[in-house]
Amino acid sequence: MGQRRGLLIILSSPSGAGKSTLAKRLRDWDDTIRFSVSATTRPARPGEEEGREYYFRTREEFEAMIAGGDMLEHAEVFGNLYGSPRAPVEEAIRGGQDVLFDIDWQGGQQVRETGIGKQHALSVFLLPPSISELEKRLRSRGQDSEEVIAGRMQKSRDEISHWAEYDYVLVNDDLDATFERLKTIVTAERMRKSQQPDLVGIVRNLNSEFEERQ
Repeated sequence: MGQRRGLLIILSSPSGAGKSTLAKRLRDWDDTIRFSVSATTRPARPGEEEGREYYFRTREEFEAMIAGGDMLEHAEVFGNLYGSPRAPVEEAIRGGQDVLFDIDWQGGQQVRETGIGKQHALSVFLLPPSISELEKRLRSRGQDSEEVIAGRMQKSRDEISHWAEYDYVLVNDDLDATFERLKTIVTAERMRKSQQPDLVGIVRNLNSEFEERQ
């Protein structure tokens, strides 16, 4: 079997449903999966490196990238622009490398609507087993104020309302079991017809063999 195309793996969930943990596990399971590095207009913080944490751009550079169609998705958060540059993702996909996006439903929607997204996106939404469990997980972090937790809970309601837009929906009631299901999904999706560009040639060769027998 020849070279496959990579997948755009879009992983979304309300805060506290386990998205970051499962994203890390997925990359530990297969270290060829690349994490999509976002571009941002916010200044680099101490210890951050260009191209590792983010691609750091001025607002003018970022807006030029948007205008030129060089962003798969973008959004403004607290006065700074964030987005996923198209070029490194397309290069990875052509080279058979999966790219993982840890983004919200709006970003996921933008990516899925691009040409490359329509062809190669795999979208997975994670649901918590209950709202009380979601709140418990948010509180267990011990780093957010009541106001922040209330804001996250309200945002979670909005996020959850978009569950039906995703290819797969997993209820994360048990982390290990959910991860096993996620691995199964990724493994199967890698074998989609659209991910195997050599299939046309293989079938053509099979048909040629049939013709030679006549």
